[in-house]
Amino acid sequence: MTTTEFPVFDGHNDVLLDLYDRERGGGRNFFTRAERGHIDLPRAREGGFGGGFFAVYVPATPAQHRMPGFETVHTELGYETPMALELDQTYAQSTAMAITASLFRIEDESKGQVKVVRTADELQMCLDNGTLAAVLHFEGAEPIDPDLDALYVFHRAGLRSLGLVWSRPNIFAQGVPFRFPHAPDTGPGLTDLGKKLVSACNHLRVMIDLAHLNEKGFWDVAALSDAPLVATHTAAHALSPSTRNLTDRQLDAIKGSDGMVGVNFNVRDLRADGKSETDTPLTEIVRHVDYLAERIGIDRVGFGSDFDGATMSKHLGDVSGLRRVVDAFREAGYDDDTLRKITHGNWVRVLRKTWGE
Repeated sequence: MTTTEFPVFDGHNDVLLDLYDRERGGGRNFFTRAERGHIDLPRAREGGFGGGFFAVYVPATPAQHRMPGFETVHTELGYETPMALELDQTYAQSTAMAITASLFRIEDESKGQVKVVRTADELQMCLDNGTLAAVLHFEGAEPIDPDLDALYVFHRAGLRSLGLVWSRPNIFAQGVPFRFPHAPDTGPGLTDLGKKLVSACNHLRVMIDLAHLNEKGFWDVAALSDAPLVATHTAAHALSPSTRNLTDRQLDAIKGSDGMVGVNFNVRDLRADGKSETDTPLTEIVRHVDYLAERIGIDRVGFGSDFDGATMSKHLGDVSGLRRVVDAFREAGYDDDTLRKITHGNWVRVLRKTWGE
């Protein structure tokens, strides 16, 4: 068996931002194999990457980047990074528009090799025929205005997944700052506008992503939403006590909603010591999937790599190394049926349930 028989549908990548940043500097493109970054089409084919959630993430403004006082501080036990600053909505919306357009340009230029999918049937068809499937996802709701007009417009354009926050505050909710060791209970829950946004997403059947959301916000969504609870790229707090990871109680709520967790490949969110060490074995990914499968069931676990947005193990490298990840699970005793579930089947299931098909 090869990885191509188990196409990997992945919960999160930041390749659009990487291409956007490099385009402005005259860098790489999606159709040419590169030695930098994590995803391009040639390497995706090599690794058996069938597609995933392509994130539209709006970075801090240049002025915010230059501000002192937001650097990571290493502590005796781990690290602390101050909470990032809130973004201006006009800037966020215009930047999101440009990054979203870049995904549609990739689709147009691919000559049928890439498709922005809007239904679970389209996703399954792409996985079956080898077309790379892209779900348009916003990592942070900063591009959405208080009246939610932009949500409806972006949904019509193809938005099917929305993270309420990245690790910063906005008018809807508050993300977690990056800290280790620390609980994800780091701030207030959803604002009134945030609760309105959850209801609107349920109405439109846009998947709500709980990644980066603080614990009080998580419980607000759990109380309000009628959809499965999904966290696209996170890991088990019990194994790696980062603010970015989910506690057992949160995992139990996801299980109760028949939701889904995509396991993050970011090494510092996998390791028990929280270190950003590239010499991290792939068995750390297996360890988290094992734990989650035991806690919430194997039908609710998949991958959420964070390619092009985080530090990968050198034993993985980039998307072309996904074959080695699947091999690690096979070596750990995962059979073909289980591999189909964690590589793509579970994502298709939860999206079909969420999108109402």
